[in-house]
Amino acid sequence: MTVLLAEDNPVNQRVTRGLLEKRNHRVILAENGREAVRRRFENEEIDVVLMDVQMPQVDGYEATHQIRQREEETGQRVPIIALTAHAMSGDREKVLQAGMDDYLPKPVAADDLYEAVEASVSRHESRASPP
Repeated sequence: MTVLLAEDNPVNQRVTRGLLEKRNHRVILAENGREAVRRRFENEEIDVVLMDVQMPQVDGYEATHQIRQREEETGQRVPIIALTAHAMSGDREKVLQAGMDDYLPKPVAADDLYEAVEASVSRHESRASPP
């Protein structure tokens, strides 16, 4: 599985990448939202995006909006999971309304990360497969 990790914090990058690579996932890194949008469409093998909500240049909400707009043109949608330090009431609803598919509060626990990534991809594949 190929994961696009959009995260500006070097420590969070290393930890999340390490966890994903332990599961033999390939990780493509984007250090800001603008780079995340570009990388999403450079690589057709991306199975899921982990999107930090607060990043420089273009935040995760705007990056998701741009990705979803371009996906409407291409017809190829990938799951986007929000990564956020905000774990307050209403935050989950906000990321879902922004076009993301799931939400993980930081710091991310390994089991929660694995479950969210694998469940999002599984749900996406089952919707994309003809009956």
